[in-house]
Amino acid sequence: MDVKTAFLNGDLSEEVYMSQPEGFKENGKENMVCRLKRSIMVSSKLLTSGSWRSIFVLGIEIYRDRSRNLLGLSQKAYINRVLKRFNMQTCKAGDVPVVKGDKLICTRLDITFIVNVLGRYLSNPGHDHWVAAKKVMRYLQRTKDFMLVYRRVDNLEVVGYSDSDFGGCSDDRKSTSGYIFMLAGGAISWKSVKQSLIASSTMHAEFVACYGLSSQAVWLRNLISELQVVDSIFRPIVIYCDNNAAVFYSKNNKISTGSKHMEIKYLTVKDLVKKEIL
Repeated sequence: MDVKTAFLNGDLSEEVYMSQPEGFKENGKENMVCRLKRSIMVSSKLLTSGSWRSIFVLGIEIYRDRSRNLLGLSQKAYINRVLKRFNMQTCKAGDVPVVKGDKLICTRLDITFIVNVLGRYLSNPGHDHWVAAKKVMRYLQRTKDFMLVYRRVDNLEVVGYSDSDFGGCSDDRKSTSGYIFMLAGGAISWKSVKQSLIASSTMHAEFVACYGLSSQAVWLRNLISELQVVDSIFRPIVIYCDNNAAVFYSKNNKISTGSKHMEIKYLTVKDLVKKEIL
């Protein structure tokens, strides 16, 4: 005898979890998931439309397109929750998170940087800070479908980039450093942070940025070496800095009046270059 949808009536032998369906979320437990007691019917269109496949890991949606050798990481679901939390799910989309003329002076139009700037005023935010935060959310509304994408390449190689402004903070004239590491065409590690000191020159600020980059490079080298997935990690990691004076200083032992005051810890960059780790 044939029983239609018989598989839906059987108990599951394995543990299967799913997000709470819209309209059935339990108050106070919106971030929790449901454990299935029985199988459920899922439209085949959700499983077979296109070549994309996706799963959620720690709130990040992972897409895989085997036909084009692509892997994508998206936080669209999280962005939607943030917009809903502040009643901005239907807000007008913004082109950029910061625009020229804002009182919060910014030089790079990326989320990491503006979030770092806004984070400096969490203890006592003002009206201008809230306006800037809403501008970020409007930008997210427009770009919530954007994702990190990694492509299959013949030669996997980690490459790092660092940059810094000079005295960009209008409150204390400290500089802001930034770095990013790329692998397989996508970013794998990045940071934007205000420096703990007041740099005396652009070279000083850029070299401090190189120090942050080099410290992360050593950590990535150790991590990826354990994973044994990138053969080139055992070669010196290529890093880029757009300040010739900082690059020159990292490759020699000369000390000048403009660099003799640097703290000893920043000189580890020179040591890593000498040991051919960088």
